[in-house]
Amino acid sequence: MIRKLMIALPALLLAAGLTMADKKNDGFATITNGKDFKGWKASENKDSWSMKDGAFVAHGPRSHLFYETEEPFKNFELKVDVMTEPGSNGGIYFHTKYQETGWPKFGYEAQVNITHGDPKKSGSLYGVVNIADPKLKDNEFYETHIIVKDRHVVIKLNGRTVVDYTEPKGQEAFSKDFERRLGDGTFALQCHDPKSIVHFKNIRVKRIN
Repeated sequence: MIRKLMIALPALLLAAGLTMADKKNDGFATITNGKDFKGWKASENKDSWSMKDGAFVAHGPRSHLFYETEEPFKNFELKVDVMTEPGSNGGIYFHTKYQETGWPKFGYEAQVNITHGDPKKSGSLYGVVNIADPKLKDNEFYETHIIVKDRHVVIKLNGRTVVDYTEPKGQEAFSKDFERRLGDGTFALQCHDPKSIVHFKNIRVKRIN
């Protein structure tokens, strides 16, 4: 039986448009271990984060979970599997920096929200390119894929492009509280409020040139 499966695997991959090399060497590195918070650092209200079934779960007062890296990310692809429970709000920040309190000032936020009252829904480049209908459902995992190359940002939901944005040259900060412009930095996951419950898992990243 094992021999038959090994023989059949290349044919199955070929039918899916993949090769053995593609499957093995896609270049992404997983940055969560599905067991604990190693490599991540929570800001204020650290008890708002827990682990369940291999996922980070955000549930409680505002907190942000930052990925700890010695080398900042500039050009990259990031993939995160996300699930919202009904009425929940969250986010995925990039080009940001650790801060102990408040909403992250640096970088951009890819919104996570399907049925929360905020009209900016999942996939939005928050406050810059806003999506009204992400065509997703609560209580189901979906993939957020963020691609940043120089001044270009693409956000895909389950493989469907919802944002294709080029930041203008010489972009000024959005406000004194929020930069909302590209640079470099790390990633952060958002716990938005005590009524929101959001699950983040299978987080993987690839640096690109």
